[in-house]
Amino acid sequence: MRVLAWMQVVTREDFAVHTGATYGPSDWIVIDQTMIDRFAALCGDDQYIHVDPIRAADGPFGGTLAHGFLTMSLLSTMARQVVPRPAGARMGVNYGFDRVRFVAPVPAGSRVRGTFTLDTCDTSMPGELRLTWDVTVEVEGGAKPALVACWLTRQYLGGKHGAA
Repeated sequence: MRVLAWMQVVTREDFAVHTGATYGPSDWIVIDQTMIDRFAALCGDDQYIHVDPIRAADGPFGGTLAHGFLTMSLLSTMARQVVPRPAGARMGVNYGFDRVRFVAPVPAGSRVRGTFTLDTCDTSMPGELRLTWDVTVEVEGGAKPALVACWLTRQYLGGKHGAA
């Protein structure tokens, strides 16, 4: 396994200067039936297309599929592998998404990985970085990505009250 990029520290100015930089791809992550079943139990979405391999085998995809939200939930893991940490970061938060599309199915047993391109870096708030990422999650061997998104994150820098 690679050394986490999150262990690499760069200045806030590095982020601002490197708008347009692409980080990744991350390592492959296997989304197996056990992971899908656990996610279904956690989120309450136990639709047969996710949790019933026998019934899903006769469906349009020939087997069970990962939930789109399961694939999306792996973005944090993928990002930690490839995106460096801003110097002085004390906390990062998921601010939401401007756009998410689940473009292609993720069959059980598939491997996925993510690539992150820094679209914007707003340094106008003292002690804070507002980052917008164009994200693509690919399925190994797939013709289309599983997920494309515009992901908004915040990095809070410095002391307890955000002073840089």
